[in-house]
Amino acid sequence: MSSKMVVQQPQALMVNRESQEWGSGICDCCEDVPECCFAFWCCPCFACMVSKRYGECLCLPLIDMWGFIPPANMAMRVSMRERYGIRGTMCRDCLCAGFCTVCSWCQMSREMKRRNIQVVMVNAKNT
Repeated sequence: MSSKMVVQQPQALMVNRESQEWGSGICDCCEDVPECCFAFWCCPCFACMVSKRYGECLCLPLIDMWGFIPPANMAMRVSMRERYGIRGTMCRDCLCAGFCTVCSWCQMSREMKRRNIQVVMVNAKNT
């Protein structure tokens, strides 16, 4: 006689109770002037810091130096829209990433601060 044991792990569920819009506009640099100044004068360093805070590889934005549309900026905008349930289109993300790169990184940083959602590692082992 054989018996089957079915085990189902609980799944993570993220309930979005925030607005479906960006918390600030693409050119709302006056909301955080020191951060925007840092981004303007040293965008690669700022982008790396934002990427790390978001839970991605620290060096990911460095691939943005080649090409017209920065791939890391574009990917992070799309990911952030999906994670936070923000309405938008890939076409608009492409335009923001291509023409307003510094402002785009600032907007994503302000959004993370506003939502203040911590990155939680699942299945992480304590050593």
